[in-house]
Amino acid sequence: MTASARDYSQMFAADGTVMRHPDRPEPHYRPLRAWKNFRLLIKDKEDTSLVFKIFESLPSKEFLPRAASLALSERGEHLRRTEPRLPEILDDHAALRLTPKGSLAHAYCDFMESEGLTAAGLVAEAERLGRAKYPDLVQWFMERSRDTHDLFHVLTGYGRDALGEQCVLLFTHGQAPSHGHLLIGYAGAANIAKMVRGSKAPVFGAVRQAHRTGKGAPRLIEQPIRELLAQPLEAVRAQLRIPQPTKYRECHAIWRSEGIDPYNLLASDNTPQELAAA
Repeated sequence: MTASARDYSQMFAADGTVMRHPDRPEPHYRPLRAWKNFRLLIKDKEDTSLVFKIFESLPSKEFLPRAASLALSERGEHLRRTEPRLPEILDDHAALRLTPKGSLAHAYCDFMESEGLTAAGLVAEAERLGRAKYPDLVQWFMERSRDTHDLFHVLTGYGRDALGEQCVLLFTHGQAPSHGHLLIGYAGAANIAKMVRGSKAPVFGAVRQAHRTGKGAPRLIEQPIRELLAQPLEAVRAQLRIPQPTKYRECHAIWRSEGIDPYNLLASDNTPQELAAA
């Protein structure tokens, strides 16, 4: 056990919860494993278990300090008391729909229902990996990070198309830097540019804009999610300094003008002529 791990195992929240359980395994940096899983992800972007494997293979040295900074703070203590588990809040659409029209909650419900998604489904994807859980603050922080992913889509305006997912990942890197986000975000963008070679769409401009936005926005994981959900969507965006995703929308507009479906870049009608020859 390293000195840093030993130190965190001696840090406790006010209720006695340890920051890092002494039995929690040390993370190992495995770039080749990450690259292998990234190549699999390119073939099947719906297999979100591969995303978790990539992040596990590229642990950030700043993760524990960042987690401790929130979890051991007064803000973190408050969030654990008021929002111990986000999926129960996020999947209660009946309660969320009681908020005023135009709220973040309504936009979130619209997005999740249209995409056939649930917060519990993302939890299930993560748990299929069979990772051990530990009664520590690291567990709480990791789960809260995971459970805010789909809120990022709603707040930023990036969809679940290939480019939208890369933009969300780089927005997330701006919020919480890790090599996993950089790998999937920029290598994924390069793969998109390759698929639509010859297109005038500013793919890298879109992901760079998302990256800058994430860096400039307050960290969503540190915000009271229940309170944000009740507020008007545009007010929350202004509060979190999240501008309109102009470059992303420009890509979609250009692709459509070129006969390319942004939500199915490999569709047969995208590639009969110039693209097929690329």
